[in-house]
Amino acid sequence: MPDIVTLTINPAIDIFVNVERVEPTRKLRGSAPKRDPGGGGINVARVAHRLGSTVAAIYPTGGAIGKLLHRLVEREGIPSLVTPSHVETRENFTAYETSTGEQYRFVLPGSALHRAEWEAVLDKLSSLTDKPKFVVASGSVPPGVPEDFFARVARCADRLGAQSVIDTSGAALKAALAQGVSIIKPNLAELSDLLETTLDTDKSRITACRNLTRDGRAKIVALTLGEQGALLVTGDRIFRSQPLAINAVSTVGAGDSFLGGFVAALAAGRSLEHAFRVAVAASCAAVMSPGTELCREEDVQRLLPQVKISEVAHAPA
Repeated sequence: MPDIVTLTINPAIDIFVNVERVEPTRKLRGSAPKRDPGGGGINVARVAHRLGSTVAAIYPTGGAIGKLLHRLVEREGIPSLVTPSHVETRENFTAYETSTGEQYRFVLPGSALHRAEWEAVLDKLSSLTDKPKFVVASGSVPPGVPEDFFARVARCADRLGAQSVIDTSGAALKAALAQGVSIIKPNLAELSDLLETTLDTDKSRITACRNLTRDGRAKIVALTLGEQGALLVTGDRIFRSQPLAINAVSTVGAGDSFLGGFVAALAAGRSLEHAFRVAVAASCAAVMSPGTELCREEDVQRLLPQVKISEVAHAPA
């Protein structure tokens, strides 16, 4: 029985290449492409699996790219629960400019799904006979899928007796919170956009997160702050992590690695504070890895003792 089931309604194959310099008009000679399975939920499954969790991934696939995606997910040892799509699975593209260390990311929206196709994904989740501890729905929503899709996932998780973990943005996140979920993991820009306000101090950020927990929209808010660290807020506790001094190579997948580490630790029965520590270590490990590789388990374990977590007694000024 998987402890964690992830759901990715807009999966992708992530392509990564190195190129000396990105310039207009000229042909750019790049390295051989590296292809990884992608989309938020799939990335969370990859990380949780690497950290020892039993996982399964639900996602739609279409065309030759979809078949390749399925093979890549299975190659990582993650069981797939796949539903068919009439459209080709999308690809995303990242170019790493070796002369400057800059990254250029091209993220495609995905093609429109028919109603029967996105409903089939929900049906696959609802029909699970082995009940997971956590259902993680992560990533963007493609055309044709309703804004309340993640709210529907949360309702399915409730019926399964699982905790619902949502990582999305915009209208999809707003609808999920209106339903009520167990855990959300926005970044600072996503939370600011959701609340239509500027959150430029720890006090304002903590207050915003606590408001979400106190009115029942989310039990736990994990707010990632990039190079400023992260906050973890529940109805009665607040934790703050400080950033680690690391050599950043790629920020791709840092948020997915954070969430994968957090849920993997919770599924293993670890405390909330320890799970937060693992999440921060996993996020930092991902930043140290090139391209779309995500975090490596050995890097997570090496960084874990360096993570500094403090409990905040009240919202600071």
